[in-house]
Amino acid sequence: MSTRYFEARDLTVSYDKVAAIRDVSIGFDEGQVVALIGANGAGKSTTLRAITGLKRPGRGEIWFEGERIDQIAPAKLVERGIAMVPEGRRVFPHMSVRDNLLMGAHTREDKAGVASDLERILTRFPRLRERLRQNAGTLSGGEQEMLVIGRALMTKPRLLLLDEPSLGLAPLVVRDIARLILEINRDEGVSVILVEQNSRMALRISQYAYVLETGRIGLEGASAELIDNAHVRALYLGG
Repeated sequence: MSTRYFEARDLTVSYDKVAAIRDVSIGFDEGQVVALIGANGAGKSTTLRAITGLKRPGRGEIWFEGERIDQIAPAKLVERGIAMVPEGRRVFPHMSVRDNLLMGAHTREDKAGVASDLERILTRFPRLRERLRQNAGTLSGGEQEMLVIGRALMTKPRLLLLDEPSLGLAPLVVRDIARLILEINRDEGVSVILVEQNSRMALRISQYAYVLETGRIGLEGASAELIDNAHVRALYLGG
């Protein structure tokens, strides 16, 4: 049993008997934005895949809202309020923006609620409203990122996992995405786990952060303190 809103304990996940993460433990309280930062290949995405049930941990436990979830199927985890936005802006390119958003609600049966949530999301993302009937594949990278975040919000998550949302985007667009993450957390009360190579952005918008180094937690602490940590600055913030 866990008394924290979310807790992963001693997670070990392997691919072909090679451990991608080993003894990784993270935890936080409801309503927080928590960052996972680290170099490419450090195990950040593997940690998210374990949390969402896409990769079963060989060892360890995952708890969410007082319930152990590491043996639950990914689709059931979505129904329980956990949504993931994977790396790479995976839109359905030949479907309209509207239909992409509605794909996020395909398991829901509350038609009035779905319509209300769609309107709320289009209000939050006015650029998507302007392009509602466009094919998703014709959108810019920033617009596609907004679309996949909006699609995840259509599941009505209480915990949102974001895997490299700023990857490949221009600095101004990264700033927009960072602001949107903060707004979603503040306005909708959604807790967030943010995986980012853009460590500066991640530390600025999170309250707490974990630094993954070759599959293990090398450092953790309040984000405001890690920004000033000499080790973090040298390795992840460009000095």
